[in-house]
Amino acid sequence: MPDFSALTVVPRHIAIIMDGNNRWAKGRMLRGVSGHKAGVKSLRSTVEHCAKAGVEVLTLYAFSSENWQRPEDEVSALMELFSWALTKEVYKLVEHNLRLRVIGDKSGFSSAIQQSIVHAESLTADCTGMLIVVAANYGGHWDITQAAKTLAEQVKAGYLQPGDITPELLGQHVTLGDLPAPDLCIRTAGEQRLSNFLLWQLAYSELHFSPCLWPDFDAEALYVALQDYASRERRFGGRVPGAQ
Repeated sequence: MPDFSALTVVPRHIAIIMDGNNRWAKGRMLRGVSGHKAGVKSLRSTVEHCAKAGVEVLTLYAFSSENWQRPEDEVSALMELFSWALTKEVYKLVEHNLRLRVIGDKSGFSSAIQQSIVHAESLTADCTGMLIVVAANYGGHWDITQAAKTLAEQVKAGYLQPGDITPELLGQHVTLGDLPAPDLCIRTAGEQRLSNFLLWQLAYSELHFSPCLWPDFDAEALYVALQDYASRERRFGGRVPGAQ
């Protein structure tokens, strides 16, 4: 087992696109939802080891705004799994002093799930450990659009002039605007795209693409990703002194 506590360079904020659940299930001749259930084990492991490593924020892409287009039985099963996690797994977060925040267009969920989100967030509100952000019914285009609408309303009301709008101001109105931007984004299952995830927030994040399907993403795979991150030289669009 890797020693996460021994890492000397640790991202403050890690974002993960948990991909490959369906392929994992298909390879075992199982229904797609079996892959999502198997992915819960990887999720627990990842949360545990990120907290041990000293990560401050872990953002997880759980359900995109495009996922509603999947087969109805799969969407229904995903909603049941989400509801179960909000009502049952949340107590484990409290036990381990972990906070929860859900981002995305929550109006798309049933009233029962919306109430469970509010309850889960309030239940963990006083926890002081790592913050776990779950992106559900989330899309980067939606995120930037809702921020632009907020600023447009402020201009219309006379609180702002169009010239007052800067990237910094817009960045305060996208989700997670109060948090450090992700230092590292991990995507599993070998795909190398962002799939409309945190498009604004990931502008200067380091990207790591793991070949592991999400249910197979274990402590070793996470450690490899963190070692890869530690080897990077972050420039944020600038030039390293002395570089040609």
